Formats: sequence, structure tokens, C-alpha cells
Amino acid sequence: MATEPSTHDDGCPKCGHTDAEVGKMSTTGGGLSKMFDIQTNKFRVVSCTNCGYSELYRDTGSAGSDIVDVFFG
Repeated sequence: MATEPSTHDDGCPKCGHTDAEVGKMSTTGGGLSKMFDIQTNKFRVVSCTNCGYSELYRDTGSAGSDIVDVFFG
């Protein structure tokens, strides 16, 4: 049985835990960048340290703490 996402704005949307890790992820685009394996898309990954639920945010140069604030509401 699947767990329903939490409806409150504090903590992880899935389990309510209040600790998160921020990582980075790069991906290729299409066309020539894919053929030459050029990483053109960059994202920040915010993951709950309890359940592993993760969300991707396009990396626009903002600080990681701002992204965690978005994740926790």
C-alpha cells in the first residue's frame, strides 16, 4: 500500500522528517550535446535523509539553503 503525501507544510512532503541533503546532478541535452556527452542541464537534488524522497530544482546559481526552504515549504 502506498503512503499518502503529508498535507502539512513542515518537513518532507512524504514523511514529515525535517532533515534534508542537497546534491548536484548534471544531464545531457539532445542533439550534439548528447552525442559528445556534454552536460548542459544542471540541477540541485534535495533529498529527505529519512525516507529518500527527492525533488529536482534547476540550478540557477542560488544558494542551496534557499532550495531546502522551498522543499520544506
